Amino acid sequence: MQILASDCVKQQLTMPMAIDAITALLKSQHQHPSWVKTPERLVIATSKETNNIQTGSHLSMPCVLFDGSHEYAVVKLVTICPDNPQRNQPTTVATITVADSATGETLALMDGTYVTQVRTAALSGIATKYLAHHDSSTVAVIGTGGMAYEQLNAVLTVCPKIAKVTLWNRTAAKAQAFKEHFMENYPQWQVALTVCEQMQDALAEADIINLATRATDGLFESAQIKPTAHINAVGAYQPHMQEVSNSVLAASSQVFIDDIEGGRHEAGDLIQADANPDCTWHWDKLSGQLIDLVNAVKKVETQVNKGVTVFKSVGAASFDAAVALEVAQAAVAKNMGQNISLF
Repeated sequence: MQILASDCVKQQLTMPMAIDAITALLKSQHQHPSWVKTPERLVIATSKETNNIQTGSHLSMPCVLFDGSHEYAVVKLVTICPDNPQRNQPTTVATITVADSATGETLALMDGTYVTQVRTAALSGIATKYLAHHDSSTVAVIGTGGMAYEQLNAVLTVCPKIAKVTLWNRTAAKAQAFKEHFMENYPQWQVALTVCEQMQDALAEADIINLATRATDGLFESAQIKPTAHINAVGAYQPHMQEVSNSVLAASSQVFIDDIEGGRHEAGDLIQADANPDCTWHWDKLSGQLIDLVNAVKKVETQVNKGVTVFKSVGAASFDAAVALEVAQAAVAKNMGQNISLF
């Protein structure tokens, strides 16, 4: 078994690799639905919320994947710790195991925090490829926490014409830190990053809007964004949260989600819009899932007049499994990390 610490995972996992792995998974799942087995994940609330502590959650996310010749069992254990940024630690902390289903042998035990960040971002990248206008040149990043780095990386990967990135965070210093960190650690992207004091300034010219927040009310209204903007919303992961407002959803021409089963329980934006009698968006207006876009079951015109499009991501164990399996197989082939035997 290969033990893969965070640095080892980062050496192997690239954004194109994750995008390709998830795209291949969705194509395989479309052609062979029985090859991917993903039971509903277990979610347990953690910590009692007080003035000093925010409540978080623990998730157990199992998946069994068959690739046509071999089957693998992949399990991610993840704990969401909202107070971790104050400790200079990531909000989402995870560990992943990858095992051979035939023998039960564990191929790899790896840090799953970076895998989670990259696979979440890769989903936004895939959605952006299909939903954003092909000539998009400006991205707004709203919420500059740990998830935002790879989410921006993913969008830049699929949109080579992006030249400008605007940043906004409730704490301006964090947006400035994001800018400096991104410029230093992602030198492959020659884009201009600007920190905005007002959210409206960040949104005004954005063709693509990345959201990754714990907001409990919609962050902006439809009148505040371009009528052809594409939105990637990866925050608001609990029913009481909302970062995409009802007016934005109601004005959208297309709304897609990565996983409908998880979304009905966790996609706060969509849950709250559906439950609001004054909102015209409801679940029956959902355009489809990411698998529909990848397999051309649903096609979206990305011309100038396409309207606002929204991609909501809640995550699913199959996405983690596809990316983690790629990392595990590469580690075994290269004998990377620490090799130990459990027997």
